[in-house]
Amino acid sequence: MRASAAVATARADDGRTVIGRLASAPPLTLRQTGPVTVHLVSTAAGPLGGDRLRLDLSLAPRTTLELGSVAATLVLPGEGASELLVTAHVGAGATLRFTPEPTVLAAGCEHRLLVRLALEPGASVLWREEIVLGRHGEAAGRCHARFDVTRDGLPLLRQEFTVGDPELDASPAVYGSARCVGTTFLTATAKEPAVAAGVAVLPLAGPAAAGTLVSALADDAVLLRSRLEWGERTTLEPGAEPAAPR
Repeated sequence: MRASAAVATARADDGRTVIGRLASAPPLTLRQTGPVTVHLVSTAAGPLGGDRLRLDLSLAPRTTLELGSVAATLVLPGEGASELLVTAHVGAGATLRFTPEPTVLAAGCEHRLLVRLALEPGASVLWREEIVLGRHGEAAGRCHARFDVTRDGLPLLRQEFTVGDPELDASPAVYGSARCVGTTFLTATAKEPAVAAGVAVLPLAGPAAAGTLVSALADDAVLLRSRLEWGERTTLEPGAEPAAPR
């Protein structure tokens, strides 16, 4: 299957954000659920092996978009590898919050997850990704994830990781016994690195206000979300002392 979906924002004369474009193709179906909120609604099984899916986001300057999903994404095996490419261009002074539900790697799947995020001056982003290593009681499928961020046309973050290799996943230096792995990229910059059980908050090197990467591991998706949200609060509320994740 080949399918693509797209969201584009525009700025109205009165300063409001309007959703100027909303294009869908199963299994990537988009629904506007609020003035600046859009959700992905799965209308077909997938990604399946061999599928090539693409989601494009384009935010006009000084607009806002919140994108989530109504349920987790289950990646299933099939003939060949599946791929999801997400591109996002965030205009000057625009705000994007990207917080879909987790991606579950069913046993036997082989998946590529590619994200290309381009930021203009003054853009504000919170981008969360969560991956669950297999359904209950099964081994994880394979996934190669790549996350590229540019700011003002210059590289800000280049990250990739692989899950689904039994020897690699079980290494205490990689995932250990964890069944879930996740990251949050924020354009806000943490005052200093912070570490708690299963989570690390790392300011990115670069110009002032370069950004922050929160990385977490957990035994289940609920705990993973809790740890990522702790890292997000630590970054966004530097004067506060949020309770450490359990």
